[in-house]
Amino acid sequence: MASSDKPKIVERDSNEEEIKEDEKGGFVEKVKDFIHDIGEKIEEAIGFGKPTADVTGIHIPHINLHKAEVVVDVLVKNPNPVPIPLIDINYLIDSEGRKLVSGLIPDAGTIHGHGSETVKIPVTVIYDDIKETYQDIKPGSIIPYKIKVDLIVDVPVFGRITIPLEKNGEIPIPYKPDVDVEKIQFERFSFEESVAILHLKLENKNDFDLGLNALDYEVWLVDMSIGSAELEKSAKIDKNGISNIHIPVTFRPKDFGSALWDMIRGKGTGYSIKGNINVDTPFGAMKLPISKEGGTTRLKKNKDGDDDDDDED
Repeated sequence: MASSDKPKIVERDSNEEEIKEDEKGGFVEKVKDFIHDIGEKIEEAIGFGKPTADVTGIHIPHINLHKAEVVVDVLVKNPNPVPIPLIDINYLIDSEGRKLVSGLIPDAGTIHGHGSETVKIPVTVIYDDIKETYQDIKPGSIIPYKIKVDLIVDVPVFGRITIPLEKNGEIPIPYKPDVDVEKIQFERFSFEESVAILHLKLENKNDFDLGLNALDYEVWLVDMSIGSAELEKSAKIDKNGISNIHIPVTFRPKDFGSALWDMIRGKGTGYSIKGNINVDTPFGAMKLPISKEGGTTRLKKNKDGDDDDDDED
């Protein structure tokens, strides 16, 4: 074979390949830019935009020794001309990184076009679950919390988006007060009907004040009920403090039979008390139980001078 018949090897210029790749990449970028521009123009023409949301309030409408019902208010604003569905709501409440409760609310409703709505997220915190999981959380304490909410909405042009929200606060772990009938002081004594004053001592074992508004109770002396009475005026019980409450009662001493004489002689009288107190707290109104069985109290005559002196026979 002649040298002229040898196949020629043509070297491709690397610059030429780079130019073609650049042209290809430039074309893709132009398509992306075109689509982006079209999307923006559609958004501008029709008025589509991303919704916004904010936690506007956290309420505790009901709380007792067992649970707290919490309601989180979230204000959602929809700038779009069409309604947008609120697909899911994910929520989590933790305390210093420890989960207290979490949940999912599906199909949470629709936000009207060019409108705003307050979405209420109900959450129930069960105290027994918290105390069993985290034994260092004691009754009567106040714990910090952080609530995290993810709103998942479906918006035209943008598609499905998630709006994350956070809010900090405090929640109490209520504890029932201790109650003691220190003494029963007679204002007017007769066997048929006597008027006396119950000297109640209430000890608040919570890290927050209690504003006592109402008292619903029944007292038994030596297994005989002396009935109940209403609280005449409100009282404040400071956090981890003690308050003395005086409540008038009317009962019939002759119903106690021979046990009455031991009472009159000033010997210790067995009693039980059971009921509830209605209180105001920084976290809302609460109804807390009070109870004591097997207590011992004294019956005193109303006389001038030192009321704590023992009665003479």
